[in-house]
Amino acid sequence: MDTSQLPGAVDEYLATNREELYGFTERLVGFDTQNPPGGTTEVVEWLESMLDETDLETERIAVDPEKPNLLATLSGESDRTLCFNGHLDTVRFDESDWSHDPLGERVDDRIYGRGTTDMKGAVAAMLQVALAYDRTDTTPPAELQFAFVSDEETGGDAGLTTLMDTEAFDPDACVVSETTSRAGRYSVSVADRGNIWLTIEASGTAAHGSRPMIGTNAIDRLTAAVEQLRAEFGERELPIDDAMDDIIEESVAFYEPEAGAEATRRLYRYPTINLGIIEGGTAINTVPASACARIDIRLTAGVDTRDPLTSIRGCLAGLEGIEIIDVSWTRGSYEPLDSPVVAASASAADSVVDDPVFRRSATGGGDAKVLRHDGVPTVEFGFGTQTAHGTDEYTTTEALARNVTAYALLPVAYSRRVGEVN
Repeated sequence: MDTSQLPGAVDEYLATNREELYGFTERLVGFDTQNPPGGTTEVVEWLESMLDETDLETERIAVDPEKPNLLATLSGESDRTLCFNGHLDTVRFDESDWSHDPLGERVDDRIYGRGTTDMKGAVAAMLQVALAYDRTDTTPPAELQFAFVSDEETGGDAGLTTLMDTEAFDPDACVVSETTSRAGRYSVSVADRGNIWLTIEASGTAAHGSRPMIGTNAIDRLTAAVEQLRAEFGERELPIDDAMDDIIEESVAFYEPEAGAEATRRLYRYPTINLGIIEGGTAINTVPASACARIDIRLTAGVDTRDPLTSIRGCLAGLEGIEIIDVSWTRGSYEPLDSPVVAASASAADSVVDDPVFRRSATGGGDAKVLRHDGVPTVEFGFGTQTAHGTDEYTTTEALARNVTAYALLPVAYSRRVGEVN
């Protein structure tokens, strides 16, 4: 681990207070913030108490009193603001399925519990970075903001969206502390994919199941429509911005060990189409008169959603008994590889691991997409495990140590990169 770029006092504080970091993680996991309902009042109160005697300015921001957000700001040497964003809510868990306490249990170098890797371990690292700079009287080279938000796991409006509507939140760049490591491979996520969610309805003619020839099976019509969509639209190569080419190639290199190079390249160069829900029929011995499918289509960043929607409608036009009854979508986003926050995050990651750090696109999308579309240069970056949302979710003490060191290095690396650009 190369910490030579860290201010000496901050480096020493982090090195000698590892147990504090692990304790913060256990304490955060001990707050039950399953979403739904996703209440964050108690955990925000605890974070406020930890920051109460520091020089950080804190502001509680809430549209839903049960789901407050906390924004903490530490002045820096410049007026540029680097924000660390971490969500406090978690997905739900069934305690009976767990062999460890879902509200926190440390076993050797592992800390178990819901949210340890997604993403309370990273939040603990954010908190300790704030304390390390403050308690050592070290002024960071850029103003630091720490956005502890709610309502991320269900995509609700009480979290980041609420924060972005305030004047207090106006960063020059943001690091979303999602885990971006997998099975010993490390990355910074610089892009995400857009999606189109379709609801398709098929109509037919009911008949008795013993005489299907006198009816028209709506489920058959529906599945035929889905297959036509896959065969036509799913085989059309996407028109992707040239700026995405290098990001796609690094994404392919990152995912190749688990998915294969060609399959991964296809995932970014072509649409993916997933039939997620299908409904239809009332009885086994009845030809169904109606059926409905909900389909998740994903598109690489840089693709204009209007063209795919036109193609999708064209694929399904003229099919008897088929109608698109609902459409929703988001646009993918990406951060150019020469962006200071990308270069700084990759540099910080390089300082704490010996293996390559890939600058890749996520296969889905989260808060980073919202920030990029609002004009905030944003990456996702964090160390953890592949157990997010799973039973016996855990993080490791090594991952926590890497997070806190990399996050402490980021203001230095970011300010240096901004200076090179300017």
